[in-house]
Amino acid sequence: MKESLTIVKVGGAIVEDPQQLAQLLKDFSAIEGKKVLVHGGGRRATQVAAQLGVESQMVNGRRITDASMLQVVTMVYGGLVNKNLVAQLQANGVNALGLTGADINVIRSHRRPPVTVTEQTPDGQPRQRVIDYGYVGDVDKADGEMLSTLIEAGITPVMAPLTHDGQGNILNTNADTIASETAKALASFYDVTLIFSFEKKGVLSNPNDEESVIPVITHDDFVRYVADGTVAGGMIPKLENAFSAIDAGVKQVIITLATAIDGKHGTIIKQS
Repeated sequence: MKESLTIVKVGGAIVEDPQQLAQLLKDFSAIEGKKVLVHGGGRRATQVAAQLGVESQMVNGRRITDASMLQVVTMVYGGLVNKNLVAQLQANGVNALGLTGADINVIRSHRRPPVTVTEQTPDGQPRQRVIDYGYVGDVDKADGEMLSTLIEAGITPVMAPLTHDGQGNILNTNADTIASETAKALASFYDVTLIFSFEKKGVLSNPNDEESVIPVITHDDFVRYVADGTVAGGMIPKLENAFSAIDAGVKQVIITLATAIDGKHGTIIKQS
């Protein structure tokens, strides 16, 4: 029988709030057994970029990462945010190690190719536009064996949303994707519970009602909720990553409030 392992992904909004972050790290430290922390940091990257005179460009919630922005996100994600989390976890008695995907070749990716999107002009006419996301990575493989070696040695990995292409290039990679791919890679070694924690109590049926948490979402529910607009925006890729993890053998995925990562609250993702 496999041992249990908990992966918690914490979003940038929580990372930016010292009180909420301190509570999350305390709660994370109290989780029994083996664990991994995955973090974002997009808001901090935007702030630092502005201070350095680097313009932030977003398309459908995704960051365009040119050469200048790549320097910013590498500094912020791999340095400022990651190492502060590691230091705070050490203070909470967790022997943490900060990692990007390039460290020990733990997550390999490829640069996302340009995509063509259809937009509407101001007069309502359709037009096509090619979007080049720049140095953004789509994951090819996460090394579960290497991660499990660290975990079995009593180390708690703290994963930054950066990967590499094996050719010397760092690539900016969505933190939810990092969490999902890490969970999938470790599912062969552990009974993995993946928790996406953020500023809401779960997936809401009414975005204006904080109490309208949907307790369970299946594949069929997801398709229906996207079609009727219940699920929209950034929640769509988050749920896509959740179902990708479930389909790959991850035992359980939960989307919940950052102060409720005990596995007993939020929205549970199920295959059917």
